[in-house]
Amino acid sequence: MQYNYKAINGTGNSVNGFIEATSPYEAQEKLASQGYIPQKVSPAKSSSFSSLNGVEERLNLMLSTVKTPELILFTKQFRTLFNAGINITNLLQILEEQTENLKLKKAAAAIGQDIQGGISLSEAFVKHPRIFSNLYCSMIQAGEDSGRLGEVLDRLVYLLQHEHKVRSDIKSATRYPKIVLVAMFIAFLFLLTFILPQFIEIFEQAGVALPLPTRINIALYELILGYWPVLVTGSALAFVGLQMYLKTSTGQYHKDWLFLKLPLVGSVFQKGAMARFANIFSILQASGVSVLNTLSVLSGTIGNAAISREFAKIQDQLREGRGISTPLKSAKYFTPMVINMVAVGEESGNLDEMLSEISSHYDDEVDFAVKRMADNLGPVLIALLAVLVGFFAASVFLPMWDLAKTI
Repeated sequence: MQYNYKAINGTGNSVNGFIEATSPYEAQEKLASQGYIPQKVSPAKSSSFSSLNGVEERLNLMLSTVKTPELILFTKQFRTLFNAGINITNLLQILEEQTENLKLKKAAAAIGQDIQGGISLSEAFVKHPRIFSNLYCSMIQAGEDSGRLGEVLDRLVYLLQHEHKVRSDIKSATRYPKIVLVAMFIAFLFLLTFILPQFIEIFEQAGVALPLPTRINIALYELILGYWPVLVTGSALAFVGLQMYLKTSTGQYHKDWLFLKLPLVGSVFQKGAMARFANIFSILQASGVSVLNTLSVLSGTIGNAAISREFAKIQDQLREGRGISTPLKSAKYFTPMVINMVAVGEESGNLDEMLSEISSHYDDEVDFAVKRMADNLGPVLIALLAVLVGFFAASVFLPMWDLAKTI
């Protein structure tokens, strides 16, 4: 049953809200365990209007999503309020009032209640994995444990902003190629199913020997015409099966491994992983987190399953007493620059500073790689379009040329 309550929180402010309980006594006990002093507890009204409002609120909560810009704004506000010296409980109440996104608003309220109940800030964030990623929670924990939460929030905001910019740049760079590829596919199907059959009838009546490009297109036309239900069903099942496979650890590994090997885009993913590796490593090292624990965090936050597997091998070698630079040399995907600069930082005792230099360098490298990918995709698409148009034109004009010679 739901109860409406009025209570005094830990800072002496009056708050109102709803709580689930089996009795008014249990509701008061729950409020007291969360650090509230209950003043009034009464059963929530169950009128049809309030019920409809409750259904609408739950529906909005279920359908709403937290977009990256909203999360960045939330984190910026968190950082600003924290650096202003506002205590966490009041800070979260302010965030709850200021945040427009319903899920973030509910999360801020829940985190505030959990903290008043006695758990740590990072533990409260971990309870909302659909909003706050493993990386986000790990960074909060590192800042909390080291007493440098303000600095960590600064770096977290930068990391979220830069990665959002990179993702946006990649989407912008690939938007035009996607449109062109879809248009090419539709145009080819149209030519194959509506234009080519008219020429086939002319060629067959004239008894012209058909060249290879024409025979290939005719075979494709007959395949589509005769087996389109099978092709559509098979394609749909293959798509669903592929999506299910990619959700497995093996499928994720193979997908990420393939992306690293692809021309044009492979360097973007590798450099992006190096930038994230150096960013997270430098933050956690500066916060006093051990190298082994840092690698455990990186294994779940690097964003690439193929590279993530390498961290397990690196950890095994670290447990044998080796430094971080030696295992990196035998690991896949790490660039020579990362390996050498980590070795220098390890020897000089300035590993966190050297990692900051690496992250700054690769942040710029990622931006450059994305621009280069966008510049190179245009000529590749033009070449692909030329091959497709040339192949179809050859399948039509070669037999027409032979037909003209017989007249």
